[in-house]
Amino acid sequence: EYNANFCFQLASLLLLPLSRRCCNSFRLQKCSIRCRHSASADYQNGSRQRLVILGTGWGSYSALRNVDKSKFDVIVVSPRNHFLFTPLLCSTTVGTLEFRSIIEPVREYGFRQSDHFHLAEATEVDFNLREVTCRSCLGSRASYQIGYDRLIIGVGALTNTFGVPGVNEHAFFLKEVSDARQIRERLIENTELAQQAWISPDERARLLHTVIVGGGPTGVEFGAELYDFARTDLARLYRHKAADVRVTLVESAQILASFDASLRNYAEKKIRARKNFDLRQGTVASVDAQGAALRDGSRLPAGLVVWSTGLAPRPFIRDLDAPKSPSGQLLTDPQLRVLADKSGRSFAIGDCASIVDGPLPCTAQVAERQGRYLANRLNQDRTGPLSESSSGAQLQDEPFRFAGRGMLAYIGEFKALTDTPGVKLHGFTSWLLWRSAYLTRLGSWRLRLQVPVDWTKALLFGRDTSMF
Repeated sequence: EYNANFCFQLASLLLLPLSRRCCNSFRLQKCSIRCRHSASADYQNGSRQRLVILGTGWGSYSALRNVDKSKFDVIVVSPRNHFLFTPLLCSTTVGTLEFRSIIEPVREYGFRQSDHFHLAEATEVDFNLREVTCRSCLGSRASYQIGYDRLIIGVGALTNTFGVPGVNEHAFFLKEVSDARQIRERLIENTELAQQAWISPDERARLLHTVIVGGGPTGVEFGAELYDFARTDLARLYRHKAADVRVTLVESAQILASFDASLRNYAEKKIRARKNFDLRQGTVASVDAQGAALRDGSRLPAGLVVWSTGLAPRPFIRDLDAPKSPSGQLLTDPQLRVLADKSGRSFAIGDCASIVDGPLPCTAQVAERQGRYLANRLNQDRTGPLSESSSGAQLQDEPFRFAGRGMLAYIGEFKALTDTPGVKLHGFTSWLLWRSAYLTRLGSWRLRLQVPVDWTKALLFGRDTSMF
């Protein structure tokens, strides 16, 4: 999946007309949203059923892109109106990439009616009435119901704080563009403040110290981006003061635990060899405005604490009256149908769901392929498990199967890790593969143009350190 031919993609990029979507402009009509939509009614074409998709993450976005819109009236409900390419989110925190270079508006994929996208969050599902209760993210935040014939729940998950005091109040997460923007602003603000003459040496050291909690891919990649930022752009712009910039990565066990041991050891060796980059084995007991405290009694004064440890269910999932996994995910059967819906018309995918007999890792790769599998299944069998047709029966019995195709991680200084079933790579060659693979996985040709332009600008002219 991630080893697509980069040269072929680049050639296609140069040959395709850049105005592909400009020719398909949509007429936007001013419509009032009804407070209640009844399922299986008021369709212009009675043969279409209503498919409601909750969320715009990897799974939901994949389903939206692949479902046959001539067979379904597709309605999307999400508190954000874009898809976010999360593997490159860390790069936006230090200006390597611009925020808009990794997001794709969901309306670009077309809706039969302009009010079929709802900027809202789901708060409740009634599986018997086949109805979703939503709360608008706009204006008075009114609540209303949307009926469905088929439902895909793909709302993702939150970062797990494990109940550690002070995390929600003082730490920064890294799951959305808004999180990356806040981190970027805090980094620049702390660096500027540290230059002031009235700042004491101890306070300067605290301001220039960043603590990252969690040694998974997100924590390691953010640390790598920050290290590159400090040794190049901060060193150029702030000169000798940049030498005081420090990063501490706190992990209770091993970093990058899901990677091959040889790659994990390589990453740890490279990180430990870096000046002002510390790996700390331990558990955070609390976070406050001045830094983080560990359970062993030690303290890490810091101007920025970034928290990236595990996943927790969103309140919407947590409050649903449905069977759940020990970690709070909705349980589904192997065909991704929600166990709580006996009619088989509701599905759950991605981080918010777990297959009852075979839980899968919470990764973008899993969610994307679940969305594609589900869209293909619905395209072939609109009537679902109630159908008595032979094709419907075959689809009903065909479970979702996943075989991991590998993982990639950037570790800084133009070095990366590639962990696939057949190939274990590290170093500069792996970094080239990391960049080319993600470039080909971006959702649109617009992004495939913007991202390499951003990379080139950062390489030639440095990262943008503007505050806005």
